[in-house]
Amino acid sequence: MELDKARRYFQKECNGWWLISMVGAGVILLPILYVFLSLFQSPNENWIHIRQYLLQTYTVNTIILVTVTGLLTAFIGVLLAWLIASYDFPFKRFFRFTLIFPLAIPPYIAAYTYRNMLSYTGVVQSTLRNQLDIHINSELLTLTSVSGSIFIFTFFLYPYVYLITLAFLEKQSAAYIENARMLGQKPVPIFFKIILPLSRPAIIGGVVLVVYEVLSDYGVTSYFGVHTFTTAIFQTWFGMYDVDSAMRLASWLMIMIVGLVFIERLLRKRRRYHLPRQSRSIVPVRLKGGKAVAASLVCGTIVSIGFFIPVIQLLAWAGMTFHTIWDSQFFELLYQTVYIAVIATAIILVFSTIIANVTRSPSTFSYILSKIVTAGYSIPGAIIAIGVLALFILLDGWLAPVYEWMELGEAPLILSLSLVMLVVGYVIRYMAMGYNAMEVGFEKVGNRYTESSRMLGHGKTTTFFKVELPLLKGALLSGFLLTFIEIFKELPLALLLRPFNFETLATKTYQYANDERIYEAAIPSLIIIAVSVLSVIVVQLLDRRVKE
Repeated sequence: MELDKARRYFQKECNGWWLISMVGAGVILLPILYVFLSLFQSPNENWIHIRQYLLQTYTVNTIILVTVTGLLTAFIGVLLAWLIASYDFPFKRFFRFTLIFPLAIPPYIAAYTYRNMLSYTGVVQSTLRNQLDIHINSELLTLTSVSGSIFIFTFFLYPYVYLITLAFLEKQSAAYIENARMLGQKPVPIFFKIILPLSRPAIIGGVVLVVYEVLSDYGVTSYFGVHTFTTAIFQTWFGMYDVDSAMRLASWLMIMIVGLVFIERLLRKRRRYHLPRQSRSIVPVRLKGGKAVAASLVCGTIVSIGFFIPVIQLLAWAGMTFHTIWDSQFFELLYQTVYIAVIATAIILVFSTIIANVTRSPSTFSYILSKIVTAGYSIPGAIIAIGVLALFILLDGWLAPVYEWMELGEAPLILSLSLVMLVVGYVIRYMAMGYNAMEVGFEKVGNRYTESSRMLGHGKTTTFFKVELPLLKGALLSGFLLTFIEIFKELPLALLLRPFNFETLATKTYQYANDERIYEAAIPSLIIIAVSVLSVIVVQLLDRRVKE
């Protein structure tokens, strides 16, 4: 019975749209599965050495970074969300928006900026010694190793928790909090007894996003010399040229991520949070005197550490190196970054539009397809890069006879040394952003116009181009901007998959910092930050439009 039902479904739905959707899902799923299957291959000597002497270090460092960063970002994010949602104080509207800005600075840029600022010869210690005649132990301020990574991750990733928790608090019923206030409860007990339990789903959701970012990071941990799974993947590939061992490390990292998802689902199991039907937002309490000053100082200090201080320092460095960096080579670098980002974004939007159209009708197939399409965003770029790299090397091996027939050599690496590999990596990693934008677009369009067109005898393709596409312009624009900006600042994928002598702003910035040419890294860093700020503004405008 089920087989007959499935056969009838595929006979009805199987068309060009469906086939392209299957191709897109296959492109995303195949590298991920290929990495996972590497666990079942026979280990080589390098992997035996890694497993015996290094794997424990990678695991411990990764767990420490994830755990401590998760706890600290949860504390800061929830505290800020509680202050903004529940109280009125000076500059609240300014802080409400700017507290998101640390997300605009990629952590690897923040890492080299703060490390240089706080070093012995940096602006902070130099000012203390030369201007204020204050001499302190330089090691107290210098950012190194695990502690430095935790500092950077905490102050530049907390907005994930802040945004989600703030949205939750502003939408929930004020009855619980107002009843507690009427019963004489002070702010601190209300925070711990009411706000934290109610906000638990939002807090967990934000912390999970932070953990994904920490697991995906390569720039910060490599710059501070912290040995994690992601840095080990790069070192194994670039140092040993051992793809098999790198894939094994990637597969173990992927198992950790799957375990994290399972734990997150387990924590939410059988827990339901119901709010009254006639819910209203919290009525903010106006703070006065010292409390108002304290709230403003807390918000101002955090946003200054996470955004204003590093940006001001980068602007100062950019002024020193403007004439040496701002030349024709830099414009070529900018062109290459925009060029590859536009190509990848266009491909993502084409596939996303087709797949979102296919999955409009609710079914088990639509659910599975949507999960496959969005799977890449929760997987670190290093895992995707290794999977794509291994598959393209394998594909070049299969095509070797064709290359030889074309007189390109006996066993050349054609596809695995081309931009195609990098574009495929971007498509897998960021398909979720394009798909989510188009899914929302189709939900707003609805089925009324589509059904009317189909009743008039127009096919699915004609209906899409004549009826649906004009109505999807807003979704296409927002999807393009958000996807383009994420690709524009991507580092791990570009480092692993870029062809020889092909640079992007992100890879060039990282190379400058890695070579201790910090001042030269300022201008490309500021361009990345400016584009990222645009992303934050776009997200906020879209969120406001949805609420209206």
